[in-house]
Amino acid sequence: MSETRLGQERFVAPIEETPLRAIDAVNVDEVPENQWKEAWKRLRTSVLFWFAVAILTVIAAMIFLPGLFTDVPPDAKGKLENSFAPASEGHPFGFNLQGEDVWANAVYGARASVAVGVLTTIITALLGMVTGAIAGFYGGLFDSLISRFSDIFFSIPLLLAAIVVISVLNNIWPDRGFWGSVLVVVMALALFAWPQITRQMRGAVLEIKNLEFVDAATAIGASRMKNLRRHIVPNALAPVIVTATISLGVFIVAEASLSFLGLGLPQGVASWGNDLSDAQLQVRSGQHLNVMYVPAAALALTVLGFILLGEAVREALDPKARKK
Repeated sequence: MSETRLGQERFVAPIEETPLRAIDAVNVDEVPENQWKEAWKRLRTSVLFWFAVAILTVIAAMIFLPGLFTDVPPDAKGKLENSFAPASEGHPFGFNLQGEDVWANAVYGARASVAVGVLTTIITALLGMVTGAIAGFYGGLFDSLISRFSDIFFSIPLLLAAIVVISVLNNIWPDRGFWGSVLVVVMALALFAWPQITRQMRGAVLEIKNLEFVDAATAIGASRMKNLRRHIVPNALAPVIVTATISLGVFIVAEASLSFLGLGLPQGVASWGNDLSDAQLQVRSGQHLNVMYVPAAALALTVLGFILLGEAVREALDPKARKK
């Protein structure tokens, strides 16, 4: 036996001194958690998630409880003698050209702007999930038709298409009220925004439908429709939820852009886009910029909240983003 040199010693502990730890034991009777519970555990510890929730909670309070933020009634008319009046008690950001309270307009404008974003996201997500699931699961003719049809809509610029659709609908339906105006913008945006969700849902379904648990469900008698409804679609929702959350902010910006151009919500409807449109003259002159800063800040914070929420959800649902 060769001589052991200094620094080459090996120490092996006796087996009886190193029993298996309890942490290595596996409880076979414990029900495994699904991906949604695991995602919620990660979200609860995410600073990004709670920061986004804090921003969106304030925006939600502005929509449903505007009286907490301003004493000005929603139907208050502007007084020309208050035109560009400075800040005063109860009016922290002064008045605009028409003598309307700048802060009150921003508070009441949240309802229309966020309503457009939420409704457009819901319609887009539902349409995209249905078409993407059918194309990915059944394939063949369904896949070809849906894919080529979505390619046509995907190639058309969203804002340009929305401008054309809104212009046509304005001529057909001139007097439509608040919710009618919101519905027109929602229809124009959702009509050309669904292909992105369709592509993501199709890709996720194509990946999941060939996994082992789907084959196991088929082996015990599950029909194709039951497999699609109970096993494939729920497991394919993660990328759709992330995209829909981030797209919500995009749709709010799209509504503001259309209203800024005078083609979105009519001037009688309070929205951040209309407030920015009214502030164009002040931006050019460089005076009374408070009428632009307030709605722009509200719009930016809302979009930031939804983008941060989407990023937090992506990190929670994407296994590749999980820290080891």
